[in-house]
Amino acid sequence: MALSIPDSEISLSFVRASGPGGQNVNKVSTAVELRFDLMRSPSLPDDVRRRMRVLAGKRVTQDGVLILTAREHRTQEANRAEVRARLEELLAQAAVVPKTRRPSRPTKGSKMRRLADKAQRSSSKQLRGSAGDE
Repeated sequence: MALSIPDSEISLSFVRASGPGGQNVNKVSTAVELRFDLMRSPSLPDDVRRRMRVLAGKRVTQDGVLILTAREHRTQEANRAEVRARLEELLAQAAVVPKTRRPSRPTKGSKMRRLADKAQRSSSKQLRGSAGDE
């Protein structure tokens, strides 16, 4: 299933990144924060929306807004590409419909082997007996 989110539903903001970087970190807003209103998006089916909310976990706010941040790179462009790639990856994972588990039954051969092993253990324990039995 090919899903796409239009750019009009995504909000990008740029903030100053924390951590090392010298004077560059104090001057340039390179960290990217992506906001996507997951609960009100018309471009996502309900089942994908539910799976995406579960996959995102703490990255979704109480209001249902998904927040992703990227601050690994030194440029806005690289961080923007990084955060979009994360959103696409999350969307791809949510688009996969999980297989329903059908309970299986043990085969006749596995039942026979299990019972044969039980009988073998039982007979070996029967032979042990205590020394006072004789």
